Amino acid sequence: MNTVKVILMLASLTGLLILIGYGIGRGKGMVIALILAFLMNIGGYWFSDSIVLRMYNAQPVTGSEAPALYDAVASLSAKAKIPAPKVYVIPNDAPNAFATGRNENHAAVAVTSGILKMLTRDELEGVLAHELSHIKHKDILISTLAATAASAVVQGMRSDPIAPFTDASSVNMPGTRVPKSVPRVAW
Repeated sequence: MNTVKVILMLASLTGLLILIGYGIGRGKGMVIALILAFLMNIGGYWFSDSIVLRMYNAQPVTGSEAPALYDAVASLSAKAKIPAPKVYVIPNDAPNAFATGRNENHAAVAVTSGILKMLTRDELEGVLAHELSHIKHKDILISTLAATAASAVVQGMRSDPIAPFTDASSVNMPGTRVPKSVPRVAW
């Protein structure tokens, strides 16, 4: 079922990008949007976990650096009959944990330093078991792709992607007539 959800999500994002491309540049805009959607979908599938981990400044840890955390992930993974995911710690005092990756063989679990300070070993194992259940039930790809797409939207809004189309004097496009009274979009 989750495979169908991933396909529907990627198809919806592709369709949305194509519609935006059509709105901005008609036929050529659609082609550019289709290429962009293809690159985003491939990149999202293969690199979304590393993108999400980098967004949070997650640092990989070994068994010697965080033995209790590492041992808990290893024992819970064995109980769940899944390969042990990579383990990361996020330098942040807010209590949080998440699983990311595209499948059981390419998964990671990240916890904040805040949650490590706050929870007992039993509580931490409960949180980790919950995150590992996301890996076992194969729903991490959907949440990882959603996080990556949300990040792309936020970054796109910060970079003012349609600014060149809001003032005809800044664009050399024959036949494009945008009145000077159109306000510049501020993202």
